[in-house]
Amino acid sequence: MSVLGTLPEAPATDLPAAYREGSFLFTSRAGVLLAEGQRAVLSSPTEAAGMLDKGEIVVGAVPFDPSAPSRLVIPHTVHRAGALAAVPRPRPKMSARWLAQHTDVEAYRGGVRRALELMDSGELRKVVLARRLDLVAAEPVDILDLVVALAARDPRGHTFAADLGDRTLLGTSPELLIRRAGTAVLSNPLAGSRPRSDDPVVDGRNATELLCSGKDRREHAVVVTAVADALAPYCRELTVPANPELLPTRSMWHLSTRVSGVLADPDTPVLELASALHPTPAVCGTPTALARKVIRELEPFDRGFYTGMVGWSDARGDGEWIVTIRCGEVRGTTLRLFAGAGLVPGSDPEEELAETGAKLRTFLGALGVEESA
Repeated sequence: MSVLGTLPEAPATDLPAAYREGSFLFTSRAGVLLAEGQRAVLSSPTEAAGMLDKGEIVVGAVPFDPSAPSRLVIPHTVHRAGALAAVPRPRPKMSARWLAQHTDVEAYRGGVRRALELMDSGELRKVVLARRLDLVAAEPVDILDLVVALAARDPRGHTFAADLGDRTLLGTSPELLIRRAGTAVLSNPLAGSRPRSDDPVVDGRNATELLCSGKDRREHAVVVTAVADALAPYCRELTVPANPELLPTRSMWHLSTRVSGVLADPDTPVLELASALHPTPAVCGTPTALARKVIRELEPFDRGFYTGMVGWSDARGDGEWIVTIRCGEVRGTTLRLFAGAGLVPGSDPEEELAETGAKLRTFLGALGVEESA
């Protein structure tokens, strides 16, 4: 059995192309990881504690609801490489084979209106509501094509593909939940966004508008405070910048804050930190318990692994976990995409719908297709 650290590094661009259905792929600024085979399949993060031999890792996904079963794997073989550099975007191979689209736009509009009513009359301060878009193909979806297209579209993002047993979860997330390397930890919460534009004037205006938006900065501050409060008990040092920065992806501008710290206990594993952070108000809302209740009542589907976390952890407790957004699930001939928007008092249903549409373009742009009106 080959384990982490025993295989020579491969060229970074080779690993996404080497992905095969059933394996696990994860790219980030720290490097690219491809894990193959299953020595063990675990249903919760706590099961991984004490199970890893030296040099082994656990990879996989944790759902939005932490009480639901996870899909975590101790693989047989792990390949690693440096971070992806910019690579030419491949021409999507599948765009002409999509037969139909199915969406829940009207249900989403109604859910947003109801959530805003609840905010006017109760304690709910923020809730993140999501919607789905199903694409149906003429033949089984080629997951490798999707993986390569996503990695090429935004090589600075976190492209991932994780086997869920009966389907595959994949996407390109901009949001780092937690990274641990020794005693150093980093979280990069995002909240507040605007769409990118091919027109540089419009693109710059959108970025400036976001950075100067009091509503978005207040929403962002709630998330950053929650992340800092969750990490503080674990850290002897914690650095929280006073103001957010702009983080660009191919499809969106985001308000971004990099929260860094030094662990008080060097034995605190990354999965314990990730579990303490998950879910952040960026994907759930505040107060958390009330936001969860509203999401269950207003979203016409079970989120499953959408807005959960995806990543890896090793026997030393190091690792990296991201928030599972800008993602979809492939099952046979269907690709189901997800996108959400954070609602606060004063939110406009049409603007929130437009934001979810812009976020869906992360995936749709890689396919070379547009959402139907």
